[in-house]
Amino acid sequence: MTESSAEAAASAATAAVASAAGASGGWRRATGIAGVAIGVLATGAAAGVAIERMTVGRGMRRKARLVLDSAGPYGTLRGTPGRAYAEDGTELYYEVDDVDPAQEAGPARRRRLFGRKPPAPVTVVFSHGYCLNQDSWHFQRAALRGVVRTVHWDQRSHGRSARGAAQLERGEPVTIEQLARDLKTVIDAAAPEGPLVLVGHSMGGMTVMALADQYPELIRERVVGVALVGTSSGRLGEVNFGLPVAGVNAVRRVLPGVLKALGQRAELVEMGRRATADLFAGIIKRYSFASRDVDPAIARFAERMIESTPIDVVAEYYPAFNDHDKTEALAHFADLPVLVLAGVQDLVTPSEHSEAIADALPDAELVLVPDAGHLVMLEHPEVVTDRLADLLTRAGAVPAGATVGGYGSTSSTAQPG
Repeated sequence: MTESSAEAAASAATAAVASAAGASGGWRRATGIAGVAIGVLATGAAAGVAIERMTVGRGMRRKARLVLDSAGPYGTLRGTPGRAYAEDGTELYYEVDDVDPAQEAGPARRRRLFGRKPPAPVTVVFSHGYCLNQDSWHFQRAALRGVVRTVHWDQRSHGRSARGAAQLERGEPVTIEQLARDLKTVIDAAAPEGPLVLVGHSMGGMTVMALADQYPELIRERVVGVALVGTSSGRLGEVNFGLPVAGVNAVRRVLPGVLKALGQRAELVEMGRRATADLFAGIIKRYSFASRDVDPAIARFAERMIESTPIDVVAEYYPAFNDHDKTEALAHFADLPVLVLAGVQDLVTPSEHSEAIADALPDAELVLVPDAGHLVMLEHPEVVTDRLADLLTRAGAVPAGATVGGYGSTSSTAQPG
């Protein structure tokens, strides 16, 4: 896309929203454009991406999506459910996968013989990214099941958690600081004692940083390891999402107004998203993955997670990222084993942001994965799981000889693990 065409696209989007405000018919005409824009926004990107026209018939593509929806176990892992309640009353959903009792039967029995209470196990808490849910950690969850205690939770207004009460009832903006307090609430409910390893992807990593900023004593007293995957400590307003400068500037000028208007007509916009499902899928793939041989079922899995995020949730979250700056909070992790991992071709939170985190934490392990995009944990699960398993060993969460389960592959020739 040229700079002039990017400017034109942004102007067209502005005009569409303006005309839509005047009549419901205008809104219906605008939903096609809105659907495309929200497809981009749902992966944290900007509007105006040029996608090649698909050559397969619409009916065939619809059938293919149905086949892919049933082509693998992605997102089907479930644990013991739990619910915690945030400070504003929002119900936060989480699941716990406990350690296989057979793996600790010997040591636990010896501790009981001496009449001592067994120590609380290490708990690994996974926080997901924007427009995703806890199932985005599918491969890592499958590999670690039974090996270490894990907690997977859905951020407010995502997945199985309830819509944010403060946002729904009082129109308050979402902040990363609020998400950190939500995480603290989940930890208090699901892992009230014992060591913790905090793992966050994208927005989830920002949530972990904000947790450290607000609760440094928790980090100091209980956290034994941290993994920050495809995330940023700040300066997200400078990300260009792979677009030319003029296109980025144009989008930033109109985006706040467009989002506000679209969020007020969520039902019509959702119709537009459905009508532009094919283009939506292409945009998601571009901004989620970098390699050419990603399993189509994985691409469809990511698409389903992202498209399940309502437009009004997309709109209310977006401003929080420009305000995010937790570079100073990274100092709370300085004495801990830390993994910083990113895809080299990530267009949403570029790998340079992970390098900046690693610069602030010189003892951290920095892993840059070639041929990987924003959803690196789905695109190259073997790399993410291997490095995470190593972090857990260094943190003392699992013994050095522990066997981590299979994690599968997302290549088009491989079967799900």
